[in-house]
Amino acid sequence: MYAPERRHQILDALTGSGRVTVTDLAAQFEVATETIRRDLDQLADRGLLARVHGGAVTRHPGEVEPDLEARRITNIDAKRRLALAAARLLPADPHAAVLLDAGTTTGELLPHLDGRRGPVITNAPAIAQGALRHTDLAVHVLPGRVRPATEAAVGATTVDAIRLLHPEIAFLGCNGLGPEGFTTPDPDEAAVKTAMVRSAERRVVLADSSKFGVTRLVTFAALAEVDVLVTDAPPAPELHALLLEAGVEVICA
Repeated sequence: MYAPERRHQILDALTGSGRVTVTDLAAQFEVATETIRRDLDQLADRGLLARVHGGAVTRHPGEVEPDLEARRITNIDAKRRLALAAARLLPADPHAAVLLDAGTTTGELLPHLDGRRGPVITNAPAIAQGALRHTDLAVHVLPGRVRPATEAAVGATTVDAIRLLHPEIAFLGCNGLGPEGFTTPDPDEAAVKTAMVRSAERRVVLADSSKFGVTRLVTFAALAEVDVLVTDAPPAPELHALLLEAGVEVICA
């Protein structure tokens, strides 16, 4: 059986049950588990399912991510304002390590890294390439499989590499923010974001107000696990109260 036909049948099985496992699919199609993992990864990259540990689940229609090119030309002014406000949180020590999550908003921080000397670590090859223009920086690219939808390195290799790091500050993006915490549609990206949150001394999320009240598939950080939220408008009173109760500083750019 050719790969496209196998993947079509995987989607059919997922439609019927809502969940599939790598081991069951490998037995069904009489192929190696690595072959099934590659199938699931490619289907996830196309937005047709959501990867979870050991298999995959149905992706909710509302969780489809806009492609990176669309996000690069959306809300540019707001993203730049958020980045300018977030840049004021950079450590005073120019040698302090900075961790940048993949994303078009975090990427807007690059112009504000002039004059820094410490390592800049990212899971986004495009951000790393941009950081190389600042010749004094030591640029580190995290390993892993690069998702076409977001051009972010993800996977166990990425998570393991982050766990060994202890940057002074991490700047992250999110797709949703509510009482359940900070959320994102893709489980693999969520795992990377969670590792970033847990590795950094200070955690800053950049999120415009369109993310308020939105819930995506996976929570990567509880409210109390983030130190600062940089946004473009005050959250609704209920959400603002929850953020303050959790100890999150809210900065409106």
